[in-house]
This record gives sequence, C-alpha cells and structure tokens, in this order.
Amino acid sequence: MQLPAAFSAKMKRILQGEYEDYLACFDDERLYGLRVNEGKISVEEFLEICPFELRKIPWIHNGFFYDGESVSPAKHPYYHAGLYYLQEPSAMTPASRLPIEAGDKVLDLCAAPGGKATELGAKLKRTGMLVANDISNSRAKGLLKNIEVFGIGNVLVLSEEPGHLIEFFPHFFDKILIDAPCSGEGMFRKDPKMIKAWSEESPEFFAGLQRGILAQALAMLKPEGMLLYSTCTFDERENEQMIEELLIAHPSLSLKNITPNYEGFTNGFVTLTKTEMPEIAKSVRIFPHKMAGEGHFLALLEKKEESRPLSYEEATYQGKLPVEAKEFLDLLGISFDKSRLSLQKERLFYMPEGVPRLKGLRFLRSGLLLGECKKNRFEPSQALAMYLKKEEYPFVLDLSATDERVLRYLKGETIAAPELSEKGYYLVCVDGYPLGWGKLVNRMLKNKYLPGWRMSC
Repeated sequence: MQLPAAFSAKMKRILQGEYEDYLACFDDERLYGLRVNEGKISVEEFLEICPFELRKIPWIHNGFFYDGESVSPAKHPYYHAGLYYLQEPSAMTPASRLPIEAGDKVLDLCAAPGGKATELGAKLKRTGMLVANDISNSRAKGLLKNIEVFGIGNVLVLSEEPGHLIEFFPHFFDKILIDAPCSGEGMFRKDPKMIKAWSEESPEFFAGLQRGILAQALAMLKPEGMLLYSTCTFDERENEQMIEELLIAHPSLSLKNITPNYEGFTNGFVTLTKTEMPEIAKSVRIFPHKMAGEGHFLALLEKKEESRPLSYEEATYQGKLPVEAKEFLDLLGISFDKSRLSLQKERLFYMPEGVPRLKGLRFLRSGLLLGECKKNRFEPSQALAMYLKKEEYPFVLDLSATDERVLRYLKGETIAAPELSEKGYYLVCVDGYPLGWGKLVNRMLKNKYLPGWRMSC
C-alpha cells in the first residue's frame, strides 16, 4: 500500500515505535460487521435463528463479525425484516457508548446513512424522540429507509444545515451524537480510494467544518446533557485538539470516561494537545493494528449548567380522523395518543411526544407514517408494517425464511395464500418478523411491499 509521504510522516510521529505494526495491518483481510436490532429481537433470539456463522465483536454487545467473502447477509429476508444492520465493526462504537435512557430526546446531527441513528433509535425502545439529520438530501433518503426498516417510529428525519436547527431546538436535546465529516484517514485500509482523495490540507479543512458543527450542536444540548463526538481519522487537529479547544472555550463542558472500556482502546494522546491537557486521556482512539476494526476517535462530553426552562412551543395537531383510518387503527394492539395523530392532506402520522413547532424545516419524515386516507378506505404504510410486532395485528401471514414465497413477496410478486380466507390487509412476516403488507383477494395476496424497497431479480 503506497501511502502519501506527508501522511506517513504524521503517523510515524503519532505512533512512534508502533508505526511498522500499523503498516503491517494493511495486509490483513477486510472485516465485515453485523449489528443486531434489539428493538426487534434480542441477541440471544437472533443467534438461535441466524443462518450464517458469526463471531462476537468483543467491545460491542450486539455486534458480530461475519465472513463477507462467503455469505451475503444483505440478501437474506431477515435483513429486509430489519433484524440487523451491516456496519464496519469500529463504526459501531460511537452509538454504543452514548448512554441513551428511556424518554430521551436524541439528535444524530450528521446521520446518513443511518448506522448510528438506527442503534440510537433501537435503544430508545419506542420512547422519547430521535431527530436524525443530514445536510445531503440524497443521503438523507437512504437514512430514512434504514430508519423505517428498523421499525423506528418516534423520529423526525431532516435534511438541514445544522445551524438552521438551533432556532427550533434551543437547549432541547438530552443526548447528541456527532459523527463528524472528517479527512477519513482511519478508513484508508478499508477503502484505498480515500488515499487518493487525501491531501495535506484535508485535516485543516475538515477541522473548520467540525468546529462549526460542534458550536451549533452545543446550542441545542440541554444542561446536564451529553454529546458524543467521533471521527474516523487520525489527525490530532480533528481529534484531541478539537476537544481541547472546545473545553477551553466552554468551561461548563467536561469529558466523561468512555464506558464500558475495552482493552484494545487507546487513551487520547495528552501529548498531542497544545496545552498538555490531562483530561484528554478520557477520550478514545481506535487503531487498526490494535483492534479488529478501522481507525476512529471518540470523546464523550457533558454540559454542566443549571437547568433552564425550555422556551419552545409544543406543536398541536388537528383534523378529524376519517372513519376508515379509525377502524384500522382500532385493530392494532397499540394504544395511540390521539393528540399526537396528525393528518397532513391524505397522510396520517403519529408524532413523537413533545415535538416543538417546526414550520420552515425540510422534512423527509415527521413522525411515524401510519398510512394514507383514500376515498372510503385506509391504506397502511410500509413504515407501519415495520414498526409493528407480529402480535400487534390480528391478520398475519407468517412464512418460514425457507418458503419460496418470501423472496417472491420481496420482489413485489403476488403470492398464493391458500391458508388464508378473510379478505383484507395481512401483515406478511418471516419467522414472526414483519416484512410488509399484502391484501387478500380470492386467496391470492396482492403485493403491497413498497416498490422502492423491492429486491431486484
């Protein structure tokens, strides 16, 4: 692997006697990771049904290695049921180390493609609120799909410049995650194309972006709230010095220890700060020659300020619920707070609790899309199917993963359903986990799986 001379010189300075070990890791095989969606299934239950061989990722309690050269988990029906997310092992670390509690209001500020947001949403377990934002509209569309596949409903998905969010969410969030845009030096082994894109000026350029994003995020963090900052790079200007600068500028901030600890973690380098700041040792570096993952940096910050009353006005929702929608919702084994039901033209949403007024923001999704109110009928959404558990809807077609009808359904085909009799909407499941809707007519199940999600032949 031919590395840029300036980058090599920097890594020799940072790693000193470990530099040769770092170079040697470029000859190691690429690592593939899978993270179980505990919002749908426990780790123990997943291991009982998992069709491919896994090895535990020792620092991620719901993470596993798989052999990406011999198996393709993205083609299995369980992937389409949202039972797991495919993610580089070290990239699982930030969301796993941000302590989420029931009822938290959580912001993932640079959220696409959704690896961190899906884990944060799963940890909320249908409580609180997840705001997932990405400035790129095209990337935010992929983010939305991943969040909906995971069955996360208490969510706002936005595509906004971070600074525009401050007026809507001042001192609002209990927890914020910033997986910051960075120079990507930690990904050189995984993606050699990033080496060609790197330049000596890259770290300074990205440090400027990170500085602005951090300042904007702090304006949205509650007193006593926590912010986890992460990068996938090695340069100290984007890592230790960025956090050092932040702590000096904001005395109300303090660094917290990253827990649980792991023997492969490396403490942040005090010697790489400008002031020899001892507290920086509480941050964590991940090096690919010391752990089975790519390069990352993490720092967990707490905002120690006196609590202040929130000044936002909570949104209210009006509009008479159509009879057909009410009849369908009454079938569900879920109790909806009617004050949070929002009918927007034909589309019916269930909003997270405590949403402020948000007129003027660019949404891809505001709350859980329940379905569409058509003339004399209600059509349930794909997002609702993924949100539900099998036992929360009375009419179910539950197929084994080995049933050939599963793949035919995922491809958008009509399937025979001789075991069903009562016409209407059925929740199609694989081994008890929802995939989408079908509508029974003459014992044939008309396919209602979202066209944009369908498997190609």
